Amino acid sequence: MPFRILTQQSDFEELCRRMRDSPQVAFDTEFVSEFTYRPRLCLLQFATRDEQVAVDPLELHDLTPWWEIMANEETEIIVHGGREEILFCWHAIGQPPRNLIDVQIVQGLLSRGFPLSHGALVQKVLRKTVSGKETRTDWAKRPLTTKQIDYAIEDVVHLIDIVEKQKHRLKSCKRSSWAVEECQEFVDHLVEGQKLRHEAWMRLPKISRLQPSELVVARELFLWRERLAEKLDKPVRSLLRDDLLVDLAHRQPHTQGDLLSSRDMQRSGYRKYLGDMLQVIEQAQQIPKSQWPRLPEEAGDHWKQEEHVLGKLLAIALANQCAELDLSPSLLATANDLRDFVRWYQDRNRHEPPKLASGWRYETCGQVLQDLLDGKVSLRVADPDSDHPLVFERVASSEAGLE
Repeated sequence: MPFRILTQQSDFEELCRRMRDSPQVAFDTEFVSEFTYRPRLCLLQFATRDEQVAVDPLELHDLTPWWEIMANEETEIIVHGGREEILFCWHAIGQPPRNLIDVQIVQGLLSRGFPLSHGALVQKVLRKTVSGKETRTDWAKRPLTTKQIDYAIEDVVHLIDIVEKQKHRLKSCKRSSWAVEECQEFVDHLVEGQKLRHEAWMRLPKISRLQPSELVVARELFLWRERLAEKLDKPVRSLLRDDLLVDLAHRQPHTQGDLLSSRDMQRSGYRKYLGDMLQVIEQAQQIPKSQWPRLPEEAGDHWKQEEHVLGKLLAIALANQCAELDLSPSLLATANDLRDFVRWYQDRNRHEPPKLASGWRYETCGQVLQDLLDGKVSLRVADPDSDHPLVFERVASSEAGLE
């Protein structure tokens, strides 16, 4: 049976009244992001135990009733890879979801598959096949076809069944608290990133190679680009690419001719702002040295040699531990997480505790990695044919130099 789409504000508000009485709501969106500063919301899809429906936000004047449901603590919101759904809520009402579970994240706590696509997750958990995604659809174009609407709503119809099976497995392997912690961390991280958007210049590519006098120019160019992109409602990289921004901060051209000597600066989309860029660079050069920014040691992609060696060792140990526990290593820790752990281990007075040093990550893997660095445990090959061939063995106190 074809699904339905709501286009009237009154019907949408009635739907929200029904969803407010539901303990669980599966939620997904369709959007386009190629031409605007923030993604443009083009479709909302909902599923409860009683109904599945799409909502056309381009026909409505107020989506607040839904965002308020999403931000309350009573309704469990179920998403798959819900980054944009969280950000839509945050930007709409200035509040994040407070009871959200992301089935993609949860599956990473139950198996080594992360991140799994929606179709792969449905197949793995429910042993069902979905039709696939309308990946080439222009979701802003109207009217939407029945086929497009059906495809979109199919993204939510299985989520409640998936999460119920996942909860059962989480409980059986005593990982329920991990899922709550990890999903909340996912929300908090996204919201914090929006609050600290003005500091995102520190994550520009190769930014760590710049000198302090160049960093101040990179920061000012970045902030100028953000302001202009938001004002014009254009993607930031359509005004100036990241790599070109860093190059300009390094070279600090004084004339349009100098500025245009950078590769790819000839694009018409860039040329119209050449005067603005030169003005920003000149103004940044006038900022007193006392106000120049400095990158935290964690910023950038620079690894010291000892960090690189220890990071490789910990990555091997981590992969083995995750294989034994049937956990996704990519969810548990990235290469940079391991580097941060090494830096924290070497000098805890200078570094904040990293992700691997707290919560379920520390209980599961962080403690044994710390013991490995302390020399309290050793690694040896136990079964070369196993998918976790290594074993951790406790070192006697005398061998560890503790006596």
